[in-house]
Amino acid sequence: MSESRKELRKSKIQARNSLSREDRERFSAVISERIAASEVFRKAKTVLIYRATKGEVRLDALERADEAAGKRLVYPLCISDSEMIAMLPQGEDAWKPGYFGIMEPLQEKSLEIPPEEIDLVICPCTVFDPQCGRMGMGAGFYDRYLEKCVNAHIAAAAFEVQKTDHIPMEPWDKPMEMVFTEAGIYYQK
Repeated sequence: MSESRKELRKSKIQARNSLSREDRERFSAVISERIAASEVFRKAKTVLIYRATKGEVRLDALERADEAAGKRLVYPLCISDSEMIAMLPQGEDAWKPGYFGIMEPLQEKSLEIPPEEIDLVICPCTVFDPQCGRMGMGAGFYDRYLEKCVNAHIAAAAFEVQKTDHIPMEPWDKPMEMVFTEAGIYYQK
């Protein structure tokens, strides 16, 4: 990875982490509402979301949104150092701290959902640009998994402080169709 990408990721993680807890919670609620009100979410039957770690956008409010009623909300589970799958937890006791301390579904208390059944993926990110370029934490879990989500719309959730003018994209980087922030929605051009 180029030094510029490393530095960009580091600076935007610092920007994200510099938000107060109150701002992060308030912005996360606005972003969740924006996602819930979107046409892609309303039409989706199966949505891959994530449980936030550290300074990421929290999607807890999305889990409780009226618009989520009747949808299958599935979550990533890292099954190796390079691969993740989507799981549908079967109850509140179906969670454990996993990869990097991220809350993940317990495989034995969840159902695996094939990627082609997912209608919408909401990715976490460290950096995005107005053209809907996205960088994650650098391990490539989402970039590899998104290739399998052939029927899904692909979006990211981020705070405005994570925006940069341009991300130097690598061939394996999967651009988003849209990025939801507290200020609005960016669409791929």
